[in-house]
Amino acid sequence: MALQPSLRSTIIAGTHDAPHTLDIFLDYVCPFSAKLSLAIDSILKPLVDVGGLYYGKVKVIMRLQVQPWHATSTYTHEAGLAVVHAAPEKFWTFSLALFKQQAEFFDGPSSNMTPLQIREKLASIAAQVITEEQVAMFKDLLKLKPTPNGGIGVTDDLKYTIKFARQNGVHVSPTALWDGLIANQISSSWGEKEWTEFLAKNVVV
Repeated sequence: MALQPSLRSTIIAGTHDAPHTLDIFLDYVCPFSAKLSLAIDSILKPLVDVGGLYYGKVKVIMRLQVQPWHATSTYTHEAGLAVVHAAPEKFWTFSLALFKQQAEFFDGPSSNMTPLQIREKLASIAAQVITEEQVAMFKDLLKLKPTPNGGIGVTDDLKYTIKFARQNGVHVSPTALWDGLIANQISSSWGEKEWTEFLAKNVVV
């Protein structure tokens, strides 16, 4: 499906011009999204990246899915978008790192943290995978604008991701779209067998 140019690095596998598109909506503080991220990395990416059976045929886009019932969801997705701009080549690496440490941002552990403290913790995770210069840019993007309610440097991209999900009827994570249509059969519990069978059946180029 269509992708705003500024978010091109959210194509996490395959080539940007591949004819088939698999959009996967994930929330950084959703345990099922974290489970699916591991399958994406270990099973799906090898199938559609260079050398894979479906290289050049399928691209995978990670769609950032804010779920407001998770109190820190907005902050974590702002961080993902900040990496998109500060270190686009490290977006998926950062996403995996954040998924692995997601429990630190669950409601309980984060309940006494201020927004600034949450963003500082996110910056510490970013620092595990990007350079000091990129971390400085990351932090600048997460700074509040001088106007009272103007958001931060990635607010426009955050609005885009939320609007995109809403107009496509995506309400929860993980949700997957195959060539623009919701594929309800895709599950976080899928392993190599299920993914291999799905691609064999649906890739027609």
